[in-house]
Amino acid sequence: MTGWDEQVRAALVVEESGTDGARAVVDIDPQYWHRAVRTCRDVLGCDFFDWLSAVDEGPEGFRIVAHLWSVAGRRGVLLRTLLADASVDSVTDLYPGADWHERETHEMFGVDFPGHPGLKPLLLAPEFEGHPLRKDFVLASRVVKPWPGAKEPGEGHGTVRKRAPKRPPGVPEDWIDDAA
Repeated sequence: MTGWDEQVRAALVVEESGTDGARAVVDIDPQYWHRAVRTCRDVLGCDFFDWLSAVDEGPEGFRIVAHLWSVAGRRGVLLRTLLADASVDSVTDLYPGADWHERETHEMFGVDFPGHPGLKPLLLAPEFEGHPLRKDFVLASRVVKPWPGAKEPGEGHGTVRKRAPKRPPGVPEDWIDDAA
């Protein structure tokens, strides 16, 4: 894959990249996101838009990740960028299939995609508040009532003592009164 990795680095004008099987993995500055995706399509032959999503990196911001693939070449590019301000240019003009992915990422993480034709909700009810895949989103249902179903192997068959309830990760201590 060294040849493909070198082609990707040269086309995207980056010094470093990695490989993951038949994919080159490249980090791009957010201001060059749209240009890099276009280069992958037009220069590197990535004719298939596979997926796009985000990762909440906490105080560092959000990492946007897109997987682009060359069907004929049977190789691809995993393109990543780290956003400090939760906004990056839309690529729906380059890959119409990015529409759904950008809408979902906007809805679940709150990332804005300037240039997108309409970031209307896909999965959540219109009255839903917040972005459920952010690390700072409190899972209220885990606090208000026990999670349904068995939590540990053997639990629910009367053979294992139940553990003391614990506050789920990310829920502030003062969020709900323990005595309730």
